[in-house]
Amino acid sequence: MTDAAGEESRDGAGPLTNWAGTVTYTAREVRRPRSPRELAALVAGSTRVRLLGSGHSFSRIADPGPDGVLLSTADLPREIDVDTAARTVRVAGGVRYTELAAAVHAHGLALANMASLPHISVAGSVATGTHGSGVGNGPLASAVREVELITADGAAVTIGRDEARFAGAVTSLGALGAVTALTLGLEPAYEVEQRVYTALPLRGLDFDAVAGAGYSVSLFTDWREPVFGQVWVKRRTDRPPVDFPWAAPAVRPLHPVPGMPAENCTAQLGVPGPWHERLPHFRARFTPSSGAEIQSEYLLPRAAAVDALAAVAGVREVVAGVLRTCEVRTVAADDQWLGPAYGRDSVALHFTWVRDEAAVLPVVRRLEEVLMPFGPRPHWGKVYGIPPAVLRGRYPRLARFRALVRSLDPGGTFTNAFVRDLLDAGDAGGEGDA
Repeated sequence: MTDAAGEESRDGAGPLTNWAGTVTYTAREVRRPRSPRELAALVAGSTRVRLLGSGHSFSRIADPGPDGVLLSTADLPREIDVDTAARTVRVAGGVRYTELAAAVHAHGLALANMASLPHISVAGSVATGTHGSGVGNGPLASAVREVELITADGAAVTIGRDEARFAGAVTSLGALGAVTALTLGLEPAYEVEQRVYTALPLRGLDFDAVAGAGYSVSLFTDWREPVFGQVWVKRRTDRPPVDFPWAAPAVRPLHPVPGMPAENCTAQLGVPGPWHERLPHFRARFTPSSGAEIQSEYLLPRAAAVDALAAVAGVREVVAGVLRTCEVRTVAADDQWLGPAYGRDSVALHFTWVRDEAAVLPVVRRLEEVLMPFGPRPHWGKVYGIPPAVLRGRYPRLARFRALVRSLDPGGTFTNAFVRDLLDAGDAGGEGDA
């Protein structure tokens, strides 16, 4: 059961699940603190804790396990403090992007980018490596200037951008502590127009030109044919017009998932509007999809985009059988040690599958086989099958992150099975400083 905000939910008297009902949390107790002080007391009184935001992750990243406590941020104060002179905003850990964007815009300011969904929590999004699109736009974590944490002993810790450990503190998988607030950088508000183009062939694709044709560009395909059925091009109106000669413009609004109503989506057909009403694909007041889905996503070097897409096309008949839609985006490199775009400009291949785990997981494994030569890094909040030992070798600063976890959480209060598998120091991978 999912509400319009994508909140974690209970199906009647049943157990707590993620928004799509694909993950059932196994925590022995679920608590909803109402203040940072209550949150700190609960953390200090527990031996195993994980935080839950909007419940939009499809992996088990938020599950503390049967011996742990799951702390929902849903009832924490929704503090949003905008500093217009400094062009920053301090936002409480449980706030969602839709709330944040409206408050920031009211002050004549803006975020540089947003994800497809505005319904997701800010703290959870940056902790898992969530992103929007655009060759010049980094992940959402790129906007963070300061992180405020409650550590395992209940103490408050602030980590600023000028500290060496900051590079491990934002996309942290929730392993360092409970995020109570983040400070984000802002810029002057701007308007965006959005146009959708149809039937872009994969054959002969000039990916760099297409991906750079707008401030944010997303390509969608169901892989039934080697064609992108839709290309969403978002242009800032304070920047020059762009030409898109490779495909025809849509004549009516479209939804990226076939069969879903276009009224759920942000305005198209080139109608300008505020940044926060165009950068996401979906309107804040609508449920973004039916929730009957599983999601996977992989970030690869952007230079390998065409070859990677050709590899997926080679198994498209297998993929298409359980796929609702695939979205292709670009993400600029960032410096977060566990960021999927760490150190490399990336192309992100996102797959929205039908909600049938038995049918989907073998396809995920086959997809990962053909993408393996490109060194894929999965989104931490999605479903993937790449072994932890392989992933460790993909993150050259993993040893530094391990040390940061030991320094802030020596007893492993915030370490669950998901994090423990990744940080297992028994494997030598990721020990370098490259």
